[in-house]
Amino acid sequence: MFYGIDPLYWMMMAPVLILSLVATVKVKSTFNKYSKVMSASGMTGADAARELLRRNGLTSITVTETGGFLSDHYDPSKKVIRLSPNVFRSNSVAAIGVAAHETGHAIQHAKAYSPLALRNTMVPVANIGSSLSWIIIFAGFILGFMGLVKIGIVLFSAVVVFQVITLPVEFNASSRAKEMLASYGLISQGELQGVRKVLSAAAMTYVAAAASSIMTLLYFLIRAGLLGGRDD
Repeated sequence: MFYGIDPLYWMMMAPVLILSLVATVKVKSTFNKYSKVMSASGMTGADAARELLRRNGLTSITVTETGGFLSDHYDPSKKVIRLSPNVFRSNSVAAIGVAAHETGHAIQHAKAYSPLALRNTMVPVANIGSSLSWIIIFAGFILGFMGLVKIGIVLFSAVVVFQVITLPVEFNASSRAKEMLASYGLISQGELQGVRKVLSAAAMTYVAAAASSIMTLLYFLIRAGLLGGRDD
């Protein structure tokens, strides 16, 4: 069994591959659209992140610039928000929305938001599962050693759990971002609509990633005979 030439694999994965493609195109097009809409406040993404941190008493967290396109993230180990150039330096609605979202993660961390804490504890296991599960599963199928296949599936399951836990973490960060921007008056109601669209488009990518990992796990379970009977 080699998934690359297995019709069942492509039949199961086709919908999520299309969803992933749509999500990728949507987030890029939406971000690019609202990158051209400048905020009336004139605040850059970096300014917005620092102001939100200040208002939440988190002045020990730093905001720095990092390379890449939409590579924005919060690093809980170093307590730093890293923003891509198109977010850090821009005063667009898109930039402020993304910066506020990452600040939402910093606030989650400060308030010990339980789904974030759980996701952080799973990072090492998920990394191992992502790196080794495929190798172990395929080695098990090639050698006809189903015990090895099951070990690989268990490891890949950790990746699936990580992806699923990521969803409430990302949705909550976006909710915090929109609420803070509106309640602190950092953007207008009209600009808030743009922020919502940017963050909703970004959320689609996490949904697509979770759906892809779940479908892949189901495929492995079917081919291993652990779901729906063995299909050689």
